[in-house]
Amino acid sequence: MEKKEISRRAFLKGAAVTAVSAAVVSVLPGCGTKNEGAASTECPPCPSSPLTSVYPLNPQDYDYRDTNTDFATLFSDWKFGGLTLHHRMVKSAAGSDTAGSEQEICAYYSNFAKGGVEMVWVEDFVNVFDHYTSARKTPKAEAPLAALAKAVHDAGGYIGYQLSCMGQKFTGFDPATAAQYESAYAEHLSDEEIANLKSDFINGAKYLKEQGFDAVEINAAGNNIGQAFFSRQRNHREDEYGPQSFENRARFVGEIVAGIKEVCGADFPVQILINGIEENDIDMGEASLSTTVEENCEICKVLEAYGADSLHVRLGVFRMHVNQFASDLYFTGYGIEGTAANGAQFDFSRHFQGKLLANHSGCGMMLNVAKQIKDAVSIPVGTVTYMDPAHAPKMFEDALKDGLCDFLLMTRPLTVDPQYVNKLKEGRIDEIAPCTRCLHCHFDYDEEGKIYEHCRVNATTQRAYREAMPEGEVPLPAEKARKVMVIGGGPAGLEAARIAAERGHSVTLYEKSGVLGGLLSFANAIKGPHENLNDFQKYLVRQQELKNVNVVLGTEVTAELIKKEAPEVVILAVGGARSTLGLNSTAKTHVISIEDIASASIGNEVTIVGGNLQAVDAAQYLIAQGKHVTLVSSEGKDKLDKGQSAWVKTFTLPMLYARGTRLWPNAQVVSINEGTVTIHGETGVDMEIACDTVIEAMDMLPNTALIEGLDGIECYAVGDCERPWNIAEAIASGNLTARKI
Repeated sequence: MEKKEISRRAFLKGAAVTAVSAAVVSVLPGCGTKNEGAASTECPPCPSSPLTSVYPLNPQDYDYRDTNTDFATLFSDWKFGGLTLHHRMVKSAAGSDTAGSEQEICAYYSNFAKGGVEMVWVEDFVNVFDHYTSARKTPKAEAPLAALAKAVHDAGGYIGYQLSCMGQKFTGFDPATAAQYESAYAEHLSDEEIANLKSDFINGAKYLKEQGFDAVEINAAGNNIGQAFFSRQRNHREDEYGPQSFENRARFVGEIVAGIKEVCGADFPVQILINGIEENDIDMGEASLSTTVEENCEICKVLEAYGADSLHVRLGVFRMHVNQFASDLYFTGYGIEGTAANGAQFDFSRHFQGKLLANHSGCGMMLNVAKQIKDAVSIPVGTVTYMDPAHAPKMFEDALKDGLCDFLLMTRPLTVDPQYVNKLKEGRIDEIAPCTRCLHCHFDYDEEGKIYEHCRVNATTQRAYREAMPEGEVPLPAEKARKVMVIGGGPAGLEAARIAAERGHSVTLYEKSGVLGGLLSFANAIKGPHENLNDFQKYLVRQQELKNVNVVLGTEVTAELIKKEAPEVVILAVGGARSTLGLNSTAKTHVISIEDIASASIGNEVTIVGGNLQAVDAAQYLIAQGKHVTLVSSEGKDKLDKGQSAWVKTFTLPMLYARGTRLWPNAQVVSINEGTVTIHGETGVDMEIACDTVIEAMDMLPNTALIEGLDGIECYAVGDCERPWNIAEAIASGNLTARKI
């Protein structure tokens, strides 16, 4: 069979920074034409590619998003064991943290089936094992497994359960040798423990089938015990489960597969999740014991012989679990593609055997690895990491058509929009809410340090059926249609208008500039295209059309206009107020606002005043141009990049420091000099540092003056004008407020 791969084209060689800077200027808020009374408007195109970085490692090609396809292969039949599925998009096992109640978890997973997903995988959240239980899992007797299976079936889907055994410590565990990998080794298990663990997997599958589940997936990847047997690094046994042959390495998982088939029936589907390719990101480049694709091909042949029905292939990296399934985090942060959590940087042309599709900002990066494994076996092979055919239609259709894989495993795009598959099938791509890859959804934390896993785009995640949103995902119709004025066309205002109109209110949205989106186009230009903020802006604008929101552009709302229009409800969403240092520029050191960095002349020695996510995003943007950046924050270093997701910070902050950025915490700029600034902070003395450009990026301030004192009108403030923080909170406040009126 001819081997086909997606190529790694060179990109942006020799591109001029000034040319892209000009493109960035063209999309700043307020640059559009006035369009009063229009029912809708288009947002301007954002630059398709970021500035050329002075760090050329892992250059990116952003011209992969061709929409010219009919999705003929994507919406074609395929066999998974005894099941026939009619399209190639599969919900991967993730999201059990939504299990706040039976009502919530049944709604969460059945909504995917209602939205067109046929195969829905559920993460391991129940103690279905007898010997190896976990305190973080729901007891078997309390878990609504039968209700969950019925809910998905009633919605038209199949349901599978992922069985795993991560984090268990066995009798031979030695922290001195295993702690750095946070996982067990194969030799830690006694013969009795191997027998008990196999029994748990097999009997767990039997129990799940009895509860109505249609399939099981064995998690033998990452830190899970199955991977320990596959691995030469984590397997030093000298018996029949040792690393001396591929048959030995696959035996433990293979015997589980055979046992499940024996008790559940030969046609009961069993899928195996494996590391498709491994690399060492603790000691980068030292990968002598990392499992190669070639080894995995041989292991997968053995698993197929034991009866495995399909393979789920993902990235295998040591230590950083999140990158095993959200591998596109390696591409987060402007100009630092390939960054590891210690500030080092992978060279994707060399690391991971040079086999990753690593020039599409992490989109579909495992496709070439999946192809190599698929060529070695005859069972279906699927892969994961931002598999999003709405994002890159032709790329994914061609990948399926050319046999790079058989199915696409997805979670984040489906969580953002559970109706994803139906909309895609009906050709309504412009109505699909896009994943912005911010990772607020996975073990993020709020200001108080509590786990906070809300989607930036879909405000219902971990709110539906809870105190904030007891009615569930779908807003209730308004008891009485009211005249609603939304002031401000940024994310909070657009979301508030969308929900209010959906509920039946008569909504008019006013935006003083000539374009909707607020600071989204600016953020897209500064962050680069990785987070799909241009797509998000277009989606929000399209929603105003679909919900029949009356949009008025180029009109600044005053108290007099409010009184003239006489709305019953006003929702203020004008954004936060920008504070300043109160210091003047000098001949050799200029002071500018963060919103002017794309259009102003900026020198090489830059001081950014502020420590929030906007300040850090601006620093990444400037560092990519070769600027020397210093951060001066009035808060402690623990607050640096506040508002950003915990996982994004994990990768961006080490790279800031690795590239020479100095943070001065708990400090202030006390004077602007000729070519320097003076700061005072924790050192206790004045520090004079070289600086030709000061960028004011301090925290925004609330900005609610317009509605203060309005009598007789129900008023709300949402987004940054009420509580400046981030896009996710702006969307949530707009959504929740519009549900109240």
